Amino acid sequence: MKRLYLIRNAHAGWDEPGSSDFEREISEEGKKSLQTIGSYLLLRGIIPDLILSSCTLRAQETADGLADILQCEGSRYYLEELYLTPSERIREIIAVQDREIERLFVVAHTPPLHELANSIMDEHISKFPHLGVVAIDFDIEEWSEVEEKKGKLDFFIYPKQFEYFMPHQIRAHLEMQA
Repeated sequence: MKRLYLIRNAHAGWDEPGSSDFEREISEEGKKSLQTIGSYLLLRGIIPDLILSSCTLRAQETADGLADILQCEGSRYYLEELYLTPSERIREIIAVQDREIERLFVVAHTPPLHELANSIMDEHISKFPHLGVVAIDFDIEEWSEVEEKKGKLDFFIYPKQFEYFMPHQIRAHLEMQA
């Protein structure tokens, strides 16, 4: 059994005039969302074996922030190939991962990440918001076996879900972090 977590980068701003898309940092809203989503994943006991991230600053900050919250000691790689590449290329990157990896985080961008999510499971996600996390289970031995409509959605979360109702465990964890 393999579990793939497709994660869109946290919200980033355009604070620096003239900065490139690669240099955009996570906004204050993104940092708050990162704590919320990270707390949810931590409370579920989710720790990745490997994190693959786009090499943009906002994606790296998202990957590093989640790894810190989850106290993840697994490897992290920042790949230029995950920046606005076709969804098929992201699937190829996933396919070559070591069979020993059971839980894989892929931090990247839409629309390719969104297209990939919808192509590898039967469920359909109409929108993939910032810091959305799609957890997909695959009954496979090798990552190369990830194919269209083969995964089963475990959960799909995003920060705005917690805007009006936040489970007390997440709230308590956030208060400890403050």
